[in-house]
Amino acid sequence: MPQRERYIGLMSGTSADGVDAVVASFEAGRYSGLQGAFHLDYPADLRESLIALGRASNATLSLHELARLDVAVGEVFAEAALGVLRSAGLAAADVAAIGSHGQTVFHDPRGVHSSLQIGDPHRISARTGRPVVADFRRADIALGGEGAPLVPAFHHAVFAAAEPRTVVNIGGIANVTWLPGAESGAVRGFDCGPGNGLMDEWILRVQGRPYDEDGRLAASGCVNESLLQGWLREPYFSAPPPKSTGRAQFNLDWARQHATVPLERLSASDVQSSLCELTARSIVDALAPGSRRALVCGGGARNLYLMDRLQSLAPAVRFETTAAYGLPPEWVEAAAFAWLARRRLNNEPGNLPAVTGAMCATPLGAIFQVAASDLCAVP
Repeated sequence: MPQRERYIGLMSGTSADGVDAVVASFEAGRYSGLQGAFHLDYPADLRESLIALGRASNATLSLHELARLDVAVGEVFAEAALGVLRSAGLAAADVAAIGSHGQTVFHDPRGVHSSLQIGDPHRISARTGRPVVADFRRADIALGGEGAPLVPAFHHAVFAAAEPRTVVNIGGIANVTWLPGAESGAVRGFDCGPGNGLMDEWILRVQGRPYDEDGRLAASGCVNESLLQGWLREPYFSAPPPKSTGRAQFNLDWARQHATVPLERLSASDVQSSLCELTARSIVDALAPGSRRALVCGGGARNLYLMDRLQSLAPAVRFETTAAYGLPPEWVEAAAFAWLARRRLNNEPGNLPAVTGAMCATPLGAIFQVAASDLCAVP
């Protein structure tokens, strides 16, 4: 029988609610399932700092504060890795390595030509005793790519079939992967616009809640078509891929600047309904040509009203979550970074140049390992 390998994947996206951690199994080099999954919330003050930093396109930050956040995020990521080991009943030695995406605080592949994720990988390695693969995006950017999205290669490995499909990942930002068939050369993927981020910001502002459970507030309102059309005139939506975006672009300041009506003149539910419709329409407009099936993952898969709007806007496409294909929607991205870590340790490419725009395929990430001597116990 082929030997089973295990890798931990750690992920925190643009919603910055905390860290998703999984133990992913591989047999004969292929992803074969999850052996454990765990989520650890960020402390409230840390999340607030990260969201404020991520949404400010011209943020200024002292080196002291950046270093403090790097340490704090690294500690949460390390705790998440230890947490998933405990939940799976595994020892650290049972996993080959850890893939840590980190927390994105800056992403500008076309201007500054850089992307910055924090969450000190040395601390994760020191706390767990395992090698950590991190800093996945900058190798692709160095080769002229967007550094994003990076999950389409994993989507192809796990979800591709003979029929044309679209994988829709709805986090703070939404992205799509086009899977026209089984061949990886035909795969395309890009960020298509806001996912949950704008809706989360609005409901936090008006009701103090972190997200709109089941889309109830949005479902209770009516779409303001004038407001929606003003938002849809954003040039990003019609720009050709490769392209990537983030909270620095799509935030409430952006929504106010592009609003045809002051948001405060509308009911909270009508604004939320309009924001939900913006997410739904921008996703439907980005579906792969000829796609008859859409596999939805990310936190947006739990928004029942958003899922209903997607199905209503594209009745010829069957929308279902990735759970129907063996991988729960909330763990797809964490599993992808376990997969990417394995690719890096085996010196295999992790990017798809047709997706990111890089000049060539390359292994992604750097390997960090803090090896404690016999005289130095791992904390």
